[in-house]
Amino acid sequence: MQQTRTFTDKILLVLKGLAMGAANKVPGVSGGVVAFVAGFYEEFIYSLQKINLKAFKLLISGRFSSLYRYTNGKFLVLLILGMLISYFSVSKILDYLIIHYELYVWSSFFGMIIGSIYYISRDFDEWDKNSIVFAILGIIAGIGISFLEPARENDNLWFVFVCGMISVSGMTLPGLSGSFILILLGNYVLLLVDSVNALYDTIAEIFVLDFDFLDNAERMRMLQVLMVFATGSLAGLVSLSHLLGYVLKKRKKQTYAMIIGFITGSLGVVWPWKEKIFKLNKEGEVLIDREGNKIIDNYDRYFPQFDLGETWLAIFFILIGIFIVLGLAWYENKNSAR
Repeated sequence: MQQTRTFTDKILLVLKGLAMGAANKVPGVSGGVVAFVAGFYEEFIYSLQKINLKAFKLLISGRFSSLYRYTNGKFLVLLILGMLISYFSVSKILDYLIIHYELYVWSSFFGMIIGSIYYISRDFDEWDKNSIVFAILGIIAGIGISFLEPARENDNLWFVFVCGMISVSGMTLPGLSGSFILILLGNYVLLLVDSVNALYDTIAEIFVLDFDFLDNAERMRMLQVLMVFATGSLAGLVSLSHLLGYVLKKRKKQTYAMIIGFITGSLGVVWPWKEKIFKLNKEGEVLIDREGNKIIDNYDRYFPQFDLGETWLAIFFILIGIFIVLGLAWYENKNSAR
């Protein structure tokens, strides 16, 4: 699955990683959709599959050059670089836009997913009864997840490990948002706010040679939770990629049909017209993250009023989202045809 890439291809791959990272940041949006539409989904899955026992042996024996080639390192490094850049740039801009222009941001994402569904379905092989059944199952699963009620927070380390395995699915399963799954599991605040804040504070204190956190039981517990979550995420990324790689080889048509259905069902998560339900503490106060933003618990969806100007502007942004995806797909196809 490894490809020879020009300098332009490498820049484009970093940009795709940037888009994938930005998508993973937003509850309801899946980075896997970006990989699918941008045409590197299968290479991504098969590259992750190479993180196995053989790769571990190459690492232990110090054969780093062989490890780099075996795991398709150039592809993974460029993609991860884009994700890291996204975390410190695009995702921050996205946070600002969601706060100030929420309806139009969600409308754009809604349009992008519609465009993705059209693009993927257009290139899909002839539909048969089997494929239709798998697509319907995907739609049902996507809709079902969209309307689940969040569970209560649970810091049991085994459950945290499972949360890590499940949450990383947004990178490998198009249509499934990892951050939204954490909201449903009740651990979004614990794993993406509290534990990350604990890590941030710890790093800041280490820089000034302050090690008092070692005597802080709550801080050490949060760091332990974050470590277990990260381990679960890595385990989930590798194991799920092996599973997906297997089913893509054995049941590619059915897998793609289910992915198309799942992305379709996930439209309920990114439905533009919705109100946020915020997370409350024991005193009934709205929880705030480090950047001063209210922490989302779930969404209350409603139908738009077509007598409002903002509704028509939102529909315009839906169309913009559709054309962005189709335009990028056209550009990708044009380049690959050369």
